[in-house]
Amino acid sequence: MTDSEERGHLLTEQINPDSQNLDQLTSLELVELFNREDAKTLSAIAAASSQLAQAIDCTAEALSQGGRLFYVGAGTSGRLGVLDAAECPPTFCTPSELVQGIIAGGAGALVRSSEELEDRQENGAEAIAHRHVTELDVVVGISAGGTTPFVHGAIRAARQRGATTIMLACVPFEQVSIEADLDIRLLVGPEVLAGSTRLKAGTVTKMALNIISTGVMVQLGKVYGNRMVDVAVTNKKLHDRALRILQDLTSLSRKDAGLLLERSGRKVKLALLMHWTGLDNQQGDRLLTQHQGNLRAAVQSSKNGSSNS
Repeated sequence: MTDSEERGHLLTEQINPDSQNLDQLTSLELVELFNREDAKTLSAIAAASSQLAQAIDCTAEALSQGGRLFYVGAGTSGRLGVLDAAECPPTFCTPSELVQGIIAGGAGALVRSSEELEDRQENGAEAIAHRHVTELDVVVGISAGGTTPFVHGAIRAARQRGATTIMLACVPFEQVSIEADLDIRLLVGPEVLAGSTRLKAGTVTKMALNIISTGVMVQLGKVYGNRMVDVAVTNKKLHDRALRILQDLTSLSRKDAGLLLERSGRKVKLALLMHWTGLDNQQGDRLLTQHQGNLRAAVQSSKNGSSNS
């Protein structure tokens, strides 16, 4: 290991003046301190709202044109990216390759500390090459301190391949320069435990990823109102949720909602379209395909067709 670069100037490494007596606090005082500090994540998200909206728009456009979304990070940042990516298939019924998380060290780093692997830019570049990233794709680099070599290597390689690049970091622009198409800074200040970016930085990162991925899926028609109408019905909990969505939106009894769900092949979105339009399974599926899976557009199209006939 070579000598490390001085990082004490970074916001994420600085000492929080409000927690310098952390080891002398009662448990209640500690909880109250964390609560005050965590409230800063809301302000950070608010300050970055316009940039987060840009991230949603450009990512949704890319995915609608056949692109993919990649999150790239190391340590906590990498785990958060993998977590958000892993939640997309069950929540929105997306193919596993549509949203992917890349973490330095691979799957083993999810459960085992592999921090030394984040120092290799070439590994980040190799991860991008391995997934055959193209100009259709979006690559989101996640680095609390903004300096992670693995992430920088990935972002640089993605840019060279023409992909849209987005960066999430928790340090000011003047402290770290990052070459990305969209550079989002989530400034939550120094951590309660100095340098432990799994705390506020991790929390605000998870909030940002929640917003981006959900916003993208809304634009892709994976949501109707605030219901996850593309939910994958893969277990009892999700089967119950699917039934309740159908009941709420159609006023059917639970029994009839269940029959409708089965006729649709356990596809909530298709079941709703069938109920509202009178189309059969195959007709509804074709209409949804014509409208890129957007239920609201498909329903409106059916109404327009009926009124014109």
